[in-house]
Amino acid sequence: MHSFRHSKRALQWLAMLAACLTLAACGFHLRGAADLPFKTIYMDFAPNSPVGVELKRNLAASGAQVVDDRDGAEANLKVLNDTRGNQVLTLNTNGRVREYALFQYFTFSVSDAKGAVIIPPTAITLRRVITYDENQALAKQSEEALLYRDMQSDLVQQILRRLSASKSALATEKSATDGND
Repeated sequence: MHSFRHSKRALQWLAMLAACLTLAACGFHLRGAADLPFKTIYMDFAPNSPVGVELKRNLAASGAQVVDDRDGAEANLKVLNDTRGNQVLTLNTNGRVREYALFQYFTFSVSDAKGAVIIPPTAITLRRVITYDENQALAKQSEEALLYRDMQSDLVQQILRRLSASKSALATEKSATDGND
């Protein structure tokens, strides 16, 4: 009985070790700060824009400074479109709404201090589906607000990934201008 417990515990440890090795072998790692190709950026979000506030916080965590002067920035992020909407997906037999699709449409572009385009106009569309029950209207309003907040966080992460990916475009542009000098 005693050796059965020891062998069971040894098997548990081996299984845990195998899981850790598998996880390490797949290349999994936590997302760190974004590796941005600029130190300063100007963003033309409205001062109270929730997307702008969250993006500013994430940029600061990545080592970039958000400046208030367009001329003093290495990069300029221009918001071309930022809208939210919903669409009825399904109705029940009484003609009442059963499901909505929540949308967030966001389009932006990024240019450098000289006005050269780093990221051409890029559209990001996010969509979440929510069921609706008129008997739980307040709970569904809270759920909708949470889903929009989730979409906002997803949007900010996608913008950061695109900004990080623009690093190679800037390096290519820089080497091309250095070669022309």
